[in-house]
Amino acid sequence: MKYYPLKGKNITIETGRYPVGGANFIIIKDKEGEEICVASVNLPSEDIARDEVAIKNHSENEGVLADLIELGIVSEPIRASRAGYVQVPICKLLKNTL
Repeated sequence: MKYYPLKGKNITIETGRYPVGGANFIIIKDKEGEEICVASVNLPSEDIARDEVAIKNHSENEGVLADLIELGIVSEPIRASRAGYVQVPICKLLKNTL
């Protein structure tokens, strides 16, 4: 298991695929395995490539995109998709860092 330093904590990154739509998800956990946040959002109606992920960077997750970019987990956003009242950034998932 790989640990990443984030805001004074060691975290782990769990990735997988949402059961509906099959898009990638990212879950950030602390070193004990407790979930800190789900850093992604499922957009089943959006055409998201197998190497992309939609990042939830609003509400309680504000700032998570910058953290994931800094850690080399995702790329800068390559496009965005509207989900309700917010724009959701879509990034490349940099699998070689996981």
